[in-house]
Amino acid sequence: MTSRLPLISALLFAALPVTNAMAQGQPNVPDALKVPLGHTLKFSARGQGFQVYQCGPDKVDPKLYAWTLSGPQADLLDAQGNKLGTHYAGPTWESKDGSKAVGEVKANEKSPDPNAIAWLLLETKSSGPVGVMSSITHVQRLQTSGGKAPADGCKASTAGKTTSVPYMAQYYFYEAAK
Repeated sequence: MTSRLPLISALLFAALPVTNAMAQGQPNVPDALKVPLGHTLKFSARGQGFQVYQCGPDKVDPKLYAWTLSGPQADLLDAQGNKLGTHYAGPTWESKDGSKAVGEVKANEKSPDPNAIAWLLLETKSSGPVGVMSSITHVQRLQTSGGKAPADGCKASTAGKTTSVPYMAQYYFYEAAK
């Protein structure tokens, strides 16, 4: 049992910065992804689904072909795995009550996982009926896993083809402090 004590202590100590950051209302993130002062964390949800890409001419060199993001198709889940809503192109997060937050990317950072999509900070506007998403001003996409566009398979003969790449992320939803 004593041989496990240093490992357990190290794991608990490693978790402290996240716990302290969450107690202050924001996860521990690079400065570029921090939500502006005056906003507080309302809730978080795990996004689980797919990043959908379409094969087409490259934007930089139209003689080449590349995968371009069409948008996500994901469920938003609480800590127990219950569905809270959906996430789709826009980017849009829609609650089960029909309220929506539509985002615009303000900053991005590479994920610590080289095989995962970037971490993002988005500013949002609400739409739809009044509900859970009505007060959301910012969303962070963090702790990403998977979702990157394929490295190959996009060429003239496959133009127009789509592919869905599995991903997961943790989304943090913020509102103006009251």
